[in-house]
Order: sequence, then C-alpha cells, then structure tokens
Amino acid sequence: MKQIQPKKLFYTSCLSLIVTAMTFAIRAEIMPLWGSDFTLSNEQLGLIAGTAFWGFTLAQIIGGPLIDIVGMKKILYIAFFGHILGVIVTVTAVSFWPLFLGTLLIGIANGSVEAACNPLVATIYSGEKTKMLNRFHMWFPGGIAIGGLISYYMVEELHLGWQWLVGILLIPTILYGILFSSLKFPATERVASGVSYSDMLKACVGPLFIFMVLCMFLTAATELGTGQWITALLSQVGVSAILLLVFINGIMAIGRLFAGPVVHRLNPAGMLLFSAIFATIGLYWLSTATGYVTFAAAFVFAIGVCYFWPTLLGFVSEYIPKTGAIGLNIMGGAGMLSVSVILPFMGGWYDNNKAKALQAGADAAAAELQAGRDTLTTVMIMPAILIVAFTILYFSIRNKGKVNLHTEAQTA
Repeated sequence: MKQIQPKKLFYTSCLSLIVTAMTFAIRAEIMPLWGSDFTLSNEQLGLIAGTAFWGFTLAQIIGGPLIDIVGMKKILYIAFFGHILGVIVTVTAVSFWPLFLGTLLIGIANGSVEAACNPLVATIYSGEKTKMLNRFHMWFPGGIAIGGLISYYMVEELHLGWQWLVGILLIPTILYGILFSSLKFPATERVASGVSYSDMLKACVGPLFIFMVLCMFLTAATELGTGQWITALLSQVGVSAILLLVFINGIMAIGRLFAGPVVHRLNPAGMLLFSAIFATIGLYWLSTATGYVTFAAAFVFAIGVCYFWPTLLGFVSEYIPKTGAIGLNIMGGAGMLSVSVILPFMGGWYDNNKAKALQAGADAAAAELQAGRDTLTTVMIMPAILIVAFTILYFSIRNKGKVNLHTEAQTA
C-alpha cells in the first residue's frame, strides 16, 4: 500500500505552480506581439488576459467544494489536461477568439493547481501553514522569473516566434503530470479533523472571513494586475521591462522563502500591514522613476507585494481554519476574479492616458511613458486603502491566538 510522502507532494506541487506562474510571464511578454499580429487593442488584450483570471476563479469556485468529494488528485488531473489543451489551442490560434479560448483553458488549469495544492500544503504542514504556504508560493514569482528569462532569451535574443514560447510549457506540464500520478494524497485537514460540511459553510460567511475576501480583491489586483501590465506600463523607462518583471519576481521569491522569521516577528496581520505600506510607496516610486533607478523602485514594490497572497491564505487557514478547502479556494477565486476585472480597466486607463498625452503634443514614446505613470498612480489607490484595512485588522486580532482544529477535535 502506498504511503503518503509529504516532501514529494510538496515538491511536485511547487513544480505545478511553476508551470502556472510561467504562463503569466509568457503572456506578459507576448501580449504586445498578439496585438501586432492580430491587430488587437490594449482593451482587447486586457480581455484576453482577464480570461485567464476568471477561468482561474471558475476552477476554484467549482473545485473548492469538490476537493473533499473527489479528492485533490483528480482536481490536479483537470489541471494537467487543461494546460495541455490550452497550449495547443493557443499555439494554433489565428484570431481573437482562439486566443481567448486557449487562455481560458490555461486559466482553468492554473486555478485547478491552486484549488488542490493550497489545501494540500495546509494539510501536510498543519503546524506551520503561513510559513509553508509562503514557501510554496515563492514558486509563483519564482516561476514568473523563470518564464521571464526564458521569454527574454527566446524572443529578444533568438527571435523565435511566440508559438515556441507557449509550446515550451508542455515540458514541465508533462513532468508534473507523471509525478502526481504516482503519489498518494491525504484527506484534507477539515475532513481529518471531523469538522462538518455545514460548519465549514457557516465559517465562510463569518464577518472576519468576508473582510479577508474583500482585502484579497485589492491585494491581488495590486500584485497581479500590475504584473500583467508591467511590460507595457514601463516600456519607456529606459531599461528592459521584461527584466524588471524578472527582477520583481526574483525579489518576491526570496522574500517568500524567508517568510518564517518575518511571520515570527510581525504575525500575519503585521506582515500584511507592512506589505501594504511598501506596495504603496513602491507604486508611487515606479510612477516617477526612469533608468536604472526603476530597479530600486521595483525592489520596494516587490517587497510590498511578495507576502500578500500566501499570507492572506495563511491567515485564513490559521485563524479561521473551519473554512477548510472551500475557504482557501474562495480566497484564491476572489483574488483572481478581481484581477480579471482590473485588467481591462488598466488597459483602458493606459489607452486613455496615452491619447491625452498625444493630444497634448507628446511624441509616441513620451506619451507611452506618461500613460504608464498615470496608470500606476491610479493603481496606487488600492494598497493605500489596504493600509487602513490592515491597521484595523492588526489591532483587532493582535491578542488572539491561532485556532488548531486537531486540538479542538480532541477536546470536543
């Protein structure tokens, strides 16, 4: 009989997240190429990119309730086949709608990875959830950095078509599919602890959980919305925008790797407040910087956003654990839904800001620079709101301890 192997499950989960993250970096690099190849506006490109995010949300909304019924392994099979089909449809696309469908399939696959792997990591590392969820999620920026470097080399140096760049995703996808198929999966922490389905649903409509979902809307839009548009917004700052994307995600990966000591010093709510402050400062600096100073601004922004996503998941898993797999998937789904909404808006803001600059007499390059700056200034409003929200959260829960489901089950 197969034994559960936590380390192998964790490492393979990280590989599947790398594939997920690479799709974000590759999309950021090739969206301008799609625009020129298929004569698409920035708003249309935003709609295509947004499809990946609401596809992600769809997978989490459907996958969350199914996790405890069909198991995590079957959800990961959906991820595997979604990635394979999505790549094939995208590579063979000749117009807007095939690009839309291929991006949707990849989004569903990405959401299925998160739907299964977040509760998996929380289950196999139930005593250190925030730390290990941060370590797991270090491979999201890590994967974006990997994908960004591959994108830069294949497109900028080798001058290969974007189809080759999308096709390379098949290699790690096939690998994680083979590895997961040979491993045994545990029951989720909620099931193992005996928390009823009705108690899980009740926990998901509590005021603290709803507050955290609303915060996730803003944190995800700040991090991922900016990340998806970064190559366009910073295209005229005097340094390579794709290398800035790689740099930001490299810093984020390092930050998440060493999240343990930060959690110990600040607690999850303190980490979130710290992050909101730095994200706001970083966005403001990015909206004014040019040349190599942009890397310093990008560093501050990266430090700000690196802890948002995994720490919000860790907070919910530690302080509201009865929400279970559904709670984690509602959080992830809310985050991706917010990004699917913000991306077309950001594309529209950029187009409008560029048009205004051109009307004011700026040349094309100066108009693009100003449009990027004005768009980043608008995005900055979101982390500024989060500073207030996380200050309230910090002082509300600073004297409250984490909830241990296993301890509760033993004393019940």
